[in-house]
Amino acid sequence: MSTIAQAQDKGVQISSHDLKAKTEYCKTCHGIDAQGFRGSYPMPRLAGQQPEYIENQLKAFVEHRRNNPVMFNVAHVLSPAMLAALTTEFKNLNPKPLGGAPTANVAEGKKIYEEGVPSANVPPCASCHGPDAKGDGQFPRLAGQLNDYVTRKLTNWDKERGQDKANPDSSTIMQPIAHELTQAQIKSVAAYVSQLE
Repeated sequence: MSTIAQAQDKGVQISSHDLKAKTEYCKTCHGIDAQGFRGSYPMPRLAGQQPEYIENQLKAFVEHRRNNPVMFNVAHVLSPAMLAALTTEFKNLNPKPLGGAPTANVAEGKKIYEEGVPSANVPPCASCHGPDAKGDGQFPRLAGQLNDYVTRKLTNWDKERGQDKANPDSSTIMQPIAHELTQAQIKSVAAYVSQLE
């Protein structure tokens, strides 16, 4: 089913022109094929991402449960129909990962992803994100996500997420996990997931 048809199913029609304009706007920061972008601040891959996860995170930006002034400005103007069209559009993209992560710690990252870190009560990443790291519903796709983006997010979890303790977003489940991972473990997991397709 096309993105336009899915938006129509929600009762509002989004023109292909409007969708293309908004998608191109998103790609300004998130990369030509929404595969992520490396710069002074890494921008996440949206391609192949779970629609429910994107929607949850955009709502978290709007409601200040997740801290990012730029994304607040982007998200608060999206209509429900445009949000549905965009999330479907991004879900259907699947460019190759940008790569570029150090390969020395990929094997350790794979082990943590599949087995967790029992001594630190960290469950396997695969238990929520799936064996192929493509996510499911509220759990995001990690496959192909930028190494530096994953490293930065896991390292700084408390500074960006969970800003409204009384009304947490769906990613709250990750707070104790991110807190228990060492920097070396974070870098290993980030390197592993960044090279998955």
